[in-house]
Amino acid sequence: MASEVHMTGPMCLIENTNGRLMANPEALKILSAITQPVVVVAIVGLYRTGKSYLMNKLAGKKKGFSLGSTVQSHTKGIWMWCVPHPKKPGHVLVLLDTEGLGDVEKGDNQNDSWIFALAILLSSTFVYNSIGTINQQAMDQLHYVTELTHRIRSKSSPDENENEDSADFVSFFPDFVWTLRDFSLDLEAEGQPITADEYLTYSLKLKQGTSEKDKTFNLPRLCIRKYFPKKKCFVFDRPVHRKKLAQLEKLHDEELDPEFVQQVADFCSYIFSNSKTKTLSGGIKVNGPRLESLVLTYVNAISSGDLPCMENAVLALAQIENSAAVQKAIAHYEQQMGQKVQLPTETLQELLDLHRDSEREAIEVFIRSSFKDVDHLFQKELAAQLEKKRDDFCKQNQEASSGRCSALLQDIFSPLEEEVKMGIYSKPGGYRLFIQKLQDLKKKYHEEPRKGIQAEEILQTYLKSKESMTDAILQTDQTLTEKEKEIEVERVKAESAQASTKMLQEIQRKNEQMMEQKERSYQEHLKQLTEKMERDRAQLLKEQERTLALKLQEQERLLKEGFQTESRKMQNEIQDLQKKMRQRRICTIS
Repeated sequence: MASEVHMTGPMCLIENTNGRLMANPEALKILSAITQPVVVVAIVGLYRTGKSYLMNKLAGKKKGFSLGSTVQSHTKGIWMWCVPHPKKPGHVLVLLDTEGLGDVEKGDNQNDSWIFALAILLSSTFVYNSIGTINQQAMDQLHYVTELTHRIRSKSSPDENENEDSADFVSFFPDFVWTLRDFSLDLEAEGQPITADEYLTYSLKLKQGTSEKDKTFNLPRLCIRKYFPKKKCFVFDRPVHRKKLAQLEKLHDEELDPEFVQQVADFCSYIFSNSKTKTLSGGIKVNGPRLESLVLTYVNAISSGDLPCMENAVLALAQIENSAAVQKAIAHYEQQMGQKVQLPTETLQELLDLHRDSEREAIEVFIRSSFKDVDHLFQKELAAQLEKKRDDFCKQNQEASSGRCSALLQDIFSPLEEEVKMGIYSKPGGYRLFIQKLQDLKKKYHEEPRKGIQAEEILQTYLKSKESMTDAILQTDQTLTEKEKEIEVERVKAESAQASTKMLQEIQRKNEQMMEQKERSYQEHLKQLTEKMERDRAQLLKEQERTLALKLQEQERLLKEGFQTESRKMQNEIQDLQKKMRQRRICTIS
């Protein structure tokens, strides 16, 4: 059953105390209860630029995230507000409002860089909020984007002689939205009206030249173009006169500039309709517990002096979820077996068939719930646990059968034993009467249902224990000649030997059935694993094809703008990516 989100207001998710980042356990607890996929929208920008106002609008509230009205930054750390998604049923919209960058009270840009990096790592849509136009000052203030390769790693161990390139980053970076507040220019270029998106594209054009000044100009623009293939821009007029900005959250829409009101509505509509579910490499959709794990992994890495690594975060998440997937699969197996199995089963094969069906379902449960099972360690653990469960059921089945058969023998044969004690068969012709009665009782025993797999073994063990009693009756029967007695002794011995041979054959047959079951279990694990690997490989190829298409577009733009060097670098990245895709396709075919 889907969980309901009941947050009446935002809560601090990542605390920033004296420059130290810490995850808030109360906020993590809220995330852990969200079972639906999450759409994560984070906003970053200089302090006092109106970030919180936009986030409150996305939450559908006038108040919530602190707006502030002074030169001090009101929001500290990263604050979270989870609300039902207004346009995607079954999804939760997670809004992350970050503390203002460049707060004069901090005096340390390093903390800002980590806030910036965390906002990118956690979000599926990254909103950069700034005042005025996109000029060089605005680009300089966005220097954090040029430091990302020094703040984030996509892989724990890049391939030998291979640096992490933008292809690795693009695969998990969010969509980029630049919001320009108090925008006062006319949207025109060369005398022609342009859209806000075209204005952004125009502003990200590179300069020809190789001087340090040119490189400084181009670097943030190159980073935005490479790391954020999907870009969007919104411009906002000033909402009210400067003196009324302090009361902005108290003002009704009719008291604000109509253009501003419409611009905010367009922004919200775009975010609701176009922001994607937070997704990890391999197409893994993120829900509340997964987002909780990402927060903990990244914050702990930063606190310990390491760089947050996407691959490590996914592997840490996989450890948690795959362990849970094993337990979930085992619980499903136990539930199915508990409902289907009635011990003792008539044959071993009946039990093994029920085990096989329940095992197949359990593997399916595991496959659906697991991901990134490196070297299939967790599936091997599941296989081992299922084998142990099967052996436990076989043992219980054996014990149930033994108990049932022993009780039957007691009920059926105890009257015969009482008759022997009373001497009823210690007379001439008594042996034949005894044997006839014994055969009748054996027939009655065989006719009893659901004795289970131990029926014959328990019977033969019982009869063997009574051989001395049978022999005594035989020897006292005076109507039989010595020759007849010898023949009867040999017959009993032959019958006992035949029963022993039959039991050995039955044991061998059971062992063969168990071996066949082990092989079928192995093949079932292998079959479902192969199918999952094919799905994962197809998903990865799909992601790589998307990245390739974006890189080809960027290379084409660079060529049009005349940047041969950057175009050649992009071409090398494209060739590397195409090589990886070819290798993966070869693996798929083979």
